[in-house]
Amino acid sequence: MPDPRTTFHLAPRARWEGWAPEVAYESPSLHEEGFIHCTDGVESMVATANRFYRGDPGEFVVMTVDLDRAGSPWRFDDPGKPFPHIYGPIAREAILAVRPFPRDAEGAFVRFE
Repeated sequence: MPDPRTTFHLAPRARWEGWAPEVAYESPSLHEEGFIHCTDGVESMVATANRFYRGDPGEFVVMTVDLDRAGSPWRFDDPGKPFPHIYGPIAREAILAVRPFPRDAEGAFVRFE
């Protein structure tokens, strides 16, 4: 079996924990913009989280998603950038891992493993 084509998706912890496990995952952006935002690479994910969510004191999780098993089409709308978009819900079997997104004492997101 080939290696999965993985990317990351950031979500508020409460949203993820409140999502029914038998239902494909959707973020608010799917209904607002027509796709789910993702980010390739740990360093890019940390930078993205800090750019958009550092001021939000809530807890977040980062999901590792297998794009080839997402169950919805995906593509890079901005070639050369590490931001694939998924155009539909993410099948639960495509979510390979979910982990807390750590922060430092000042609230900045930091590298996760």
